[in-house]
Amino acid sequence: MIRYEVTLQVEPALAPAVAQHMRGAHIPEIFATGCFQRIRFEQASPARFRTGYEAMNQTDLDRYLHDHAPKLRAEFQNRFPTGVITTRELWTLQEVWG
Repeated sequence: MIRYEVTLQVEPALAPAVAQHMRGAHIPEIFATGCFQRIRFEQASPARFRTGYEAMNQTDLDRYLHDHAPKLRAEFQNRFPTGVITTRELWTLQEVWG
C-alpha cells in the first residue's frame, strides 16, 4: 500500500470554499480515476487540511500522477490561484500493529 498525502495550508477566508470544493468536486473526481482504493480528507485547524490517497501499488500511483494529476492540479490552481500552499509527500507502508 502506498499513501500519497497532500497538505493544504489555506488563507482563513478561503478555507470554507476550499473545503467545499475538495469534498464536493476535487476528491470525488480523483476517486473516479480508479487509481486509489481509499481517500481520506482531514482537517487539523480551520485553515489546514490533509488528503490521504491510498494506492494498492506504485503502478496505480504512477498512472494517477501521469494521466490525471496535471489536469486536476491545473483545475484546482485555476479555481484558487492564490491563498493555498500545497505540499505533497509519498509514504510507503512498512508495518501495521493492532
